[in-house]
Amino acid sequence: MLGLRFKFRAVALKTLLFVSTGLIVIGFAPSGVSGATGDEFSIIASVQNQTLVDGSTSRTPVEGVTINVLKADGTPIGEAVTGKDGLCTISVPSRDDYVIELNLSTLPDGLTLIDAEKQKVAVNRDLFTTNTKRVTFFTGESANAGASASERILQRLSDGIRLGLIIAMCSVGLSLVFGTTGLTNFAHGEMVTFGGLVAFYFNVILEIPILISGPVVILMGGLFGLLLNWGIFARLTKRGVTLLSQLVVTVGLSLMLRNIYLFQFGGRTKQLSSYSKQVNLEIGPIGITPRDLTTAILGVIILVSVALFLQRSRLGKAIRAVSDNVQLASATGIDTRKVIKIVWFAGGALAATGGIFRGLDEQVSFSMGSDLLFLMFAGITLGGLGSAFGALIGGFFIGIFVEMSSLYFPSELKVAPALFILIVMLVVRPQGLLGKSQRVG
Repeated sequence: MLGLRFKFRAVALKTLLFVSTGLIVIGFAPSGVSGATGDEFSIIASVQNQTLVDGSTSRTPVEGVTINVLKADGTPIGEAVTGKDGLCTISVPSRDDYVIELNLSTLPDGLTLIDAEKQKVAVNRDLFTTNTKRVTFFTGESANAGASASERILQRLSDGIRLGLIIAMCSVGLSLVFGTTGLTNFAHGEMVTFGGLVAFYFNVILEIPILISGPVVILMGGLFGLLLNWGIFARLTKRGVTLLSQLVVTVGLSLMLRNIYLFQFGGRTKQLSSYSKQVNLEIGPIGITPRDLTTAILGVIILVSVALFLQRSRLGKAIRAVSDNVQLASATGIDTRKVIKIVWFAGGALAATGGIFRGLDEQVSFSMGSDLLFLMFAGITLGGLGSAFGALIGGFFIGIFVEMSSLYFPSELKVAPALFILIVMLVVRPQGLLGKSQRVG
């Protein structure tokens, strides 16, 4: 009887592994689009005219603009003219360094580039993650035109709160796994991406509204986390593999999953169908869409619920006990293996939720989770390693700090100050704001 039960569980988990892998390998590619890439390379250039309407931005394609592609040494490669959709495609011979140049004399009368320094865009060969590379030129009005300093600060604060809620949500599971097992999971970003891509599969390909498919995606994210624990890390722990070796495994797992996502989903960002066309609500000087406002409110509800669960429920107290001291918790009768399984499930579910919210906010891409990974680590380090409450608070403030830093740093560098905080905290107070210092040795 025990043998049959064991075989049934093994078959069930293998079936789950097959279904999850099938979605990763097959489901993410839209119908009619192959995940494989050929040998032809091209650059897709877009010219968009940006205008401000009641404080919100509106973009329309610009037709008849000539785009030139040159090698890094100035050798001409080709040129094309944008069509009615504002797009043009220029074939290039290989994956190489190129300069994409907009011919200013071909712009329609009255239109100028928002940033004159971005008439030329350099494309490095390493940016060709797929066989195509997209470049966009903007004409018209800057989104910050006419906004006062206080209005820009409040808008960035609003954006930072939304980003902070997503980072905090994703960080809790990562922090709990570290607290209960000691494992630093570099594949946690891919668990976030899993949620975003499965949501895309249900919402865009199967055309199931996000309100219906969302709970299913969250459940699948939890099962995916449980599967990683059962299939890899629980087995490694049982065999006595060190945590350092398991950390290396997470890095390899992250690279493998990311490349699978890239192969099937492609390198371009894609939009979820639900709530894609919305007009900003004006709340004082702050502009926010109903979709973003709703996800922010849901994020607050989820994080408060997680905090109350950890603080007041019996299972939540058991999770905190295991995070504080595994041996002591086991000695008091707590089933640590069961707690670890629950933590992996909860971490995967929260990561998938963060992936859905991030996909609604910033569109879906194969690297959406890995782009947030070090921000999660910064939040966990700031709040306190292994502390769920520390991850909540640290992730929230890191999100605000990242968006606020864009007021003073170029958008390409706005993440750098958050990573600087990570380094400073590790040097000055490695246990974090809510962590407790421990004697070693």
